[in-house]
Amino acid sequence: MLEQYRTVRSSGSKEIVIRKSRFIGHVMPVETEEEAVKFIEDIKKKHWDATHNCSAYMIGERDEIQKQSDDGEPSGTAGKPILEVIRSQGIKNAAIVVTRYFGGILLGAGGLIRAYTDGAVQALEAGPVITRVLHREVFVELDYTWLGKVENELRGRGTKTGETEFTDKVKLTCLPRNGEADAFKAWITDLTQGQAVVTEGRQIYYEEGE
Repeated sequence: MLEQYRTVRSSGSKEIVIRKSRFIGHVMPVETEEEAVKFIEDIKKKHWDATHNCSAYMIGERDEIQKQSDDGEPSGTAGKPILEVIRSQGIKNAAIVVTRYFGGILLGAGGLIRAYTDGAVQALEAGPVITRVLHREVFVELDYTWLGKVENELRGRGTKTGETEFTDKVKLTCLPRNGEADAFKAWITDLTQGQAVVTEGRQIYYEEGE
């Protein structure tokens, strides 16, 4: 799994007008090609009266799936520049559709490329783009006498935490970055003088700053 990657937080859309043509950039986070195709089809149904609904998507940890469509625009003037925006900004698992309502003025190949590029950029702004960072669950089970000290130290260290279970002992869910998990376990063991039971759980992505 990637230690971190850039994607979009949620669906969104944003419109610009270029020489009387309306360009509406739509974006959606997607995990599979089926999700991307459905998103594109939904936009086409919503904007059935548009001149064009051009699209591109990139999916996979190593960008294994990359598709684009000019939807009737001259070859290479729409889908390709949309895909290039996704690629150049290092975005993963996202689909973009740029809807065009023709305003009566021809833009030419260069103008179309710039317009669809701008439409894709607007879509990403509507998302917006976020960074998701891989964390590791580390469960720390200890006596109540250690709770105050450990919680204070975790706050001082800036470690993300999850739920806390209270039974005969306290079980803290700590969420250090994945690459820092081993160092964290050594630190918590040293902090509690070896009296905590430390185990690992899942790897989970969180948005930076969450």
